[in-house]
Amino acid sequence: MSMLNLTYEVDGDDFTRAGEASSAVKKRLRSLGIPPEAIRKVAIALYEGEINMVIHANGGTIDVAVDPDKITMTLKDTGKGIADIKKAMQEGYSTAPDEVRNLGFGAGMGLPNMKKYSDHMEIDSTVGVGTTVYMEVYL
Repeated sequence: MSMLNLTYEVDGDDFTRAGEASSAVKKRLRSLGIPPEAIRKVAIALYEGEINMVIHANGGTIDVAVDPDKITMTLKDTGKGIADIKKAMQEGYSTAPDEVRNLGFGAGMGLPNMKKYSDHMEIDSTVGVGTTVYMEVYL
């Protein structure tokens, strides 16, 4: 049984609110006394995922479970899906439109950073159906 479960809805195409969920999780983890390095990893991985949901998927849902030994993050959307996960994992590869890049997003570092800052990551994506990303940070 998890010590704490959190759920957030991410609005699509709303860059003014992008990052609110990861910021809220960071504050909650601090209040629980989670080690700073784990909080940093969770905050970065979640922020990157949250931005991807805004850019590519018209939003979605983030679920976070805090257990004594790990923090589990599940990001689920009903966006267009990822056609080539291996390619999408390459640093610098991006399908973000120019208007998103002009805002300073879409540099192709989202998925690579999610992988870098989580201890375990899995992606399940079906084109035309959506994507679920599962990440863990060990405590």
